[in-house]
Amino acid sequence: MKRLLAVALLLACIVVPLGAYVRLSDAGLGCPDWPGCYGHLSPHHAADDIRQAMSVQPDGPVSPAKAWKEMTHRYLAATLGLLVLLAAALAWYRRQQRLPATGLLVLLLLQGLLGMWTVTLLLKPAVVTAHLLGGMSIVALLATWRFGGRQVVAVSPRLYWLLCALPLLVLGQVALGGWVSSNYAALACQGFPTCNGSFLPPEMQFDGAFHWQRALGESADGTPLSLLQLTAIHWLHRLGALLLSLVMLAALLACWRHQALRSRLLLLAAALLLQLLLGAANVLLQLPLPLAVGHNIGAMLLLTATLLLLSAARRQAAQLQAARQRMALPRLRHGKGRRTTWPA
Repeated sequence: MKRLLAVALLLACIVVPLGAYVRLSDAGLGCPDWPGCYGHLSPHHAADDIRQAMSVQPDGPVSPAKAWKEMTHRYLAATLGLLVLLAAALAWYRRQQRLPATGLLVLLLLQGLLGMWTVTLLLKPAVVTAHLLGGMSIVALLATWRFGGRQVVAVSPRLYWLLCALPLLVLGQVALGGWVSSNYAALACQGFPTCNGSFLPPEMQFDGAFHWQRALGESADGTPLSLLQLTAIHWLHRLGALLLSLVMLAALLACWRHQALRSRLLLLAAALLLQLLLGAANVLLQLPLPLAVGHNIGAMLLLTATLLLLSAARRQAAQLQAARQRMALPRLRHGKGRRTTWPA
């Protein structure tokens, strides 16, 4: 099981960045049907259909190179699905870890449907963003299943719920990043840390910018997205990054006293720093493709680090926590005029 999960995790760490590369290189519709390419097994067999599509639109979304990018991603994703199915079957056969196995399998099936809808619904931003969230969640869950729970540390209930919130906050920030990317708003804010010369640009329009049912490049009423709306999308992603960084710094400081958690805290700090640097570099260098893909990898690492940290913590009983706090308070010893501290 450990070897199987390790291979599945390695493959997932290839599939998710490759999907980002396919999307960022405008190859998401390289094969405009699903699961094959113009009904064929490979772009080689669909060469005539690809040539015909290129004759109609020479600079369109279809070309042999784009088709091979898209189909390579599908081949690897299908292989990952088989590995997860095998791991789930093995878990049920051994009657061990059935819950994570079933949850991961259900998530993978949903991810396959999102992959199909990404193509058939012509890169609809809401579907593309959900597909991005699903891929990163699969990587994080595989890593947690493989490496989580080795050493569990009891933390206070308040700190435990803070650690529970971290993966959800990261998912929210990834959703904002996916919305930026799927709406081509990555360069709507020029400069860093300011956005178009201001920390709060006056030229922003939030109305219609986040309508989830709209098509690619369109606002809620069907008109093209304006630069003001694109600026609002990008600026909100930056604001989310700032708030998430502050919450993570608070969690790092609060957890540092737990010696057993420090290795995972260092991993989380490194992932956060890497992601912030990649985000700034993408803006300053005008979104080069390697850095844009690297930003997706950084988000994947950040989500994984938060789940690994959570898997190493368990909630301390509230009664025990309260008792320890009471015992640590200074008390007057009966019959004595001096104060003492009860041992924890």
